[in-house]
Amino acid sequence: MLCWGSWANTQKLSSQKWPFQLFYWNYSFGILLITLIFGLTLGSNGDVGRSFIDDQSQAELFYMRSAFIGGVVFNFANLLLVIAIEISGMAIAFPIGIGIALVLGE
Repeated sequence: MLCWGSWANTQKLSSQKWPFQLFYWNYSFGILLITLIFGLTLGSNGDVGRSFIDDQSQAELFYMRSAFIGGVVFNFANLLLVIAIEISGMAIAFPIGIGIALVLGE
């Protein structure tokens, strides 16, 4: 909960100097990069259990495809939320977008 809306705050702070499209693609690339770094380092930490690479090699293609599609849907929803913040401001778009996600999300 601490960093829940931190990306929206950084987007709003950088909007005067940086176009929305560049910010969002850099944000998405940064999330992908930090996920890979955490998976390859923290996911392979310790002597007990399987490593991240072993888990990836044992995963079935159906489940990996489902996770990828879920990531695409999540990223598209974030893109729409950032567009709404750009158009109407964070005070209006963020509570409405997150409120709908909390009420209708599963």
